[in-house]
Amino acid sequence: MSSASPPRPPYPEGTPAIQAARFQPGMNGRQLLGIIFRVCRELRVSDIQMRSGRPVYIHTNKGMEMLDFLGILSATHMDEILKELIRNRENAGHGFGVADAGSHVEEQIAQAMHDFTSTKVADFSCDGIPMGEAGERSGRLRIQAHLSSSGLGVTCRILNDFIPELEQLGIDPDTIATLRHASLKRAGLCLVTGPTGSGKSTTLASLIDWVRRHHPKHIVTVEDPIEYQYPDDMPDPVYPGHRTPSPSIVTQQEVGRDVHSYRQGLKDVLRKAPHIILLGEIRDREAMETCMEAAQTGHLVLSTLHTTGAVKTLGRILELYPNESHTAVLSRLSEILIFIHSQGLLNGVNRRVLTYEFLHNSEDAISSAIANYDGGARSLEDVIHRAGNVQWDNNLKRLLQQGLISYDTFENARMNRADNEVF
Repeated sequence: MSSASPPRPPYPEGTPAIQAARFQPGMNGRQLLGIIFRVCRELRVSDIQMRSGRPVYIHTNKGMEMLDFLGILSATHMDEILKELIRNRENAGHGFGVADAGSHVEEQIAQAMHDFTSTKVADFSCDGIPMGEAGERSGRLRIQAHLSSSGLGVTCRILNDFIPELEQLGIDPDTIATLRHASLKRAGLCLVTGPTGSGKSTTLASLIDWVRRHHPKHIVTVEDPIEYQYPDDMPDPVYPGHRTPSPSIVTQQEVGRDVHSYRQGLKDVLRKAPHIILLGEIRDREAMETCMEAAQTGHLVLSTLHTTGAVKTLGRILELYPNESHTAVLSRLSEILIFIHSQGLLNGVNRRVLTYEFLHNSEDAISSAIANYDGGARSLEDVIHRAGNVQWDNNLKRLLQQGLISYDTFENARMNRADNEVF
């Protein structure tokens, strides 16, 4: 006689709203995702990891935590989840050029699943998923589906439709004022950098949304996928409780839905007569060239890189070019670069905390340090300490002194290991 399977873990205590059904064989993707998203809403988390043969994991201030009380996701469960997410991606499209989009959804899902088996990876955004009979839905979703040793996996982020103000992100008032002033310049290059999950998209969205509500601009974005959607209107500043059209127009394009490829989006962006261009990410030399050319021809360009710190950002840009081009690239950057805002999210004492380094190319000494960076980083590090700039380790010291992070967090996050003096 086979031994009985171990009992499933109980639901967490003190969270009555988490009393959701456990995973059961035969559940469809909508039912499974509804359970997961109801729990995540109660726990106030947005980053979710789903894998075949494993419980759901979530990202919290403590690191990774299991929702093992829900049960294990089978391979069939994961297949149903991916199909439901693809269905919601198709529903999120604008439907242009499709005579009867509804009747073709199943065909589109089958085609998307076939494409996934070929590419082994899929990145997309989609509409929220219903979470119950009351009509509640999750926020919009950013999805990456992939294969690994355990089979099909899905990394999901629940996107917040609410775009916070820069003041709510943990950026000091002087830096906020500089960021906003920079976003109104006629031309130049603005870089927001940091590792995955550091809040780069939120910082850029906050900045773009402020411009959208306060100034008459044409803002064009090329994103893969779109994370934040900008409405066409805004609260009326004269008549409280009413809404009025925003002075800016925002043209958002998503790769795979509105443009065939990121390369096409980069190629076509200048033809739309934009004042401000947001490119979701600089991935290669072609994207970097597009950014610099646009900045040199009278456009303000905002984009991101997966680097930490201003010095490493310049180093990463140079890695995209052969050595013989470095001098010319640095000369161009010294002229067009407006700022590098490099940030990270740390596990704080009570909640996650934003830390950052800020380099504002506001004087000749800084431009010269950028132009001569290839010969050594010391001069660039020195100018980061000047007024108007924020140095990474100094900002960490401030957070430590304010009691927002622990000493262990400070030690793990600081850049200059040779500096043994904390205070």
